[in-house]
Amino acid sequence: MTSFEIERFSFKSENVSEWAKQNPRHTNWPVVYTLSDSAELYIGETLNGASRMRQHLGTETKQHLEQVQVIIDETFNKSVCLDLESFLIRLFAGDGKYKILNGNDGITDADYYERPKYQESFKEIFENLYRMGYFTRTIPQIENSDLFKLSPFKALTPDQAAAVEDILEGLFEDIESSNTNTIVVQGEPGTGKTVLAIYLIKLLCDIKVLNEDEPLDHDSMFADFYQPGHKSLLKNSRIGIVVPQQSLRKSIQMVFRNVPALDPSMVLTPFEVGESHEKFDLLIVDEAHRLSRLAAQAMGTLTKQFRDINGRLFGTDGANNSQLDWIMHQSKHQLFLVDSDQAVRPADLPSHTLTSLKNNAKNDDRLYRLATQMRVRAGSDYVGFGKELLKGKIPNGRDFGPYDLRLFEDFDSMYRAIRRREEEFGLSRLVAGYAWEWKSRRDKSAYDIELGSFKLRWNTTAVDWINSKNALDEVGSIHTVQGYDLNYAGVIIGKDLVFDTSKGKTTFNRKRYFDARGKSNNNILGIKFSNEDILNYVRNIYSVLLTRGIRGTYIFVEDKELRSIFRVNGQNVCMGFGVWRVLVRESGRVHAF
Repeated sequence: MTSFEIERFSFKSENVSEWAKQNPRHTNWPVVYTLSDSAELYIGETLNGASRMRQHLGTETKQHLEQVQVIIDETFNKSVCLDLESFLIRLFAGDGKYKILNGNDGITDADYYERPKYQESFKEIFENLYRMGYFTRTIPQIENSDLFKLSPFKALTPDQAAAVEDILEGLFEDIESSNTNTIVVQGEPGTGKTVLAIYLIKLLCDIKVLNEDEPLDHDSMFADFYQPGHKSLLKNSRIGIVVPQQSLRKSIQMVFRNVPALDPSMVLTPFEVGESHEKFDLLIVDEAHRLSRLAAQAMGTLTKQFRDINGRLFGTDGANNSQLDWIMHQSKHQLFLVDSDQAVRPADLPSHTLTSLKNNAKNDDRLYRLATQMRVRAGSDYVGFGKELLKGKIPNGRDFGPYDLRLFEDFDSMYRAIRRREEEFGLSRLVAGYAWEWKSRRDKSAYDIELGSFKLRWNTTAVDWINSKNALDEVGSIHTVQGYDLNYAGVIIGKDLVFDTSKGKTTFNRKRYFDARGKSNNNILGIKFSNEDILNYVRNIYSVLLTRGIRGTYIFVEDKELRSIFRVNGQNVCMGFGVWRVLVRESGRVHAF
């Protein structure tokens, strides 16, 4: 039986005093509360509701708020309230109706007695607030949004939290001693590099604007960093986050627009960094493996711009200088988030450059690793499993639990299955390697990918394609999905990757690879790329695509020989329910064996 109540009153001194008299629990009981007006909202928890309201009334940053909502339950304790507070902060931030005034240092994910039971009641509390108009979307709709997935209000994994703590300690130490050590965070797909980057920049900006009159929660994870001394070290500091990919950059800008202390102008292209006449105190570079060396750009004007930046910064046209050099030159401190196995084009930073970057950070005790798989609900072994398959090897049997991993014998069945998952969970999309020409870019009536009985087009937008209205009827490329989450990914492995039976491994089919900049030589730098070089990029592309699905990954392989390797002559690669299922179409229905 539901035992909570939501009490509402105006956020005024006389109303708080009157409310305090009504019930002993208003002054001596764990509660969760919100303060709001039509545009902004603050969520908190306390053991003394009335006293906490008076503290907020005395704080300039909260005085403009108008309404109080207090959630009281006779079964609440401190741990429950911390959990509910975090739950509501995440959902309010992901809904987007309000700007959230909270810092992100207090978000928790701690276990406690009968937590599952309490979390069921949290959903009822949400439903009540939803009916009262405080939310505009349901929980599944919120959790599928970029505002939620890219929000700085996240509960960190233990290795993320440890990395943030070590990064902050090292960064403040370097700032104070005027050292210029470079920080590197290494992590495979799904380990939360982007989450860490956004969380960290929010945390630093909150410390930078610390209101020393505001009462702090000293139980929060990073409370020790909220000090006047750290605030003074960040005073007047210029902080930015560099995101090489256009689509992801636009999504992060949308999130920053909705978070106080952050601003969309903080989200930068590498070119904006290179052209800046004012240096940065700290640059955080997400997906740093996608930074570019000098090469022919998508437009000739960008190639000229690349040379001009090198000329201004280094006095030459910069054959030996990359966007990594721009970052180093234009900032006092840098933090790079990298995974060299996610480089997908020859223009991306070469592996030896990234290795050198990581080794230098390691020598300075500034290299941190993320290992916990946050996206794919199949554990960290899944990433390596996919890489082995893409090499044409047969991995040892592994159990990925309930993860819905399927190989389809025909494309029609996979496409229909993805549409069913879309109806059930949302955010279910088809993605593919660049193994089909993009005809529809020039001819809007043309189709690009014809498989089975379906004709499809590549993504018609490069920005936020996953959430676009036509996405379910289109196929996304690596450039629209790298850095994003899906619930289900339908991965089409085209004939740019084929299995060579004579060599016993996968090879690159240049004739079926249509990313011109993905296979061209770098004539500017005089670098030629062999088929083996491009093969590594193609494998990286498919490895990234295979790690987009949170709940499941469905695979169709166009090359029959490679499909047979995936199928392993009709036997399950992994034994266990829901782990690796080979599917065939029979009378329009899907069967597993």
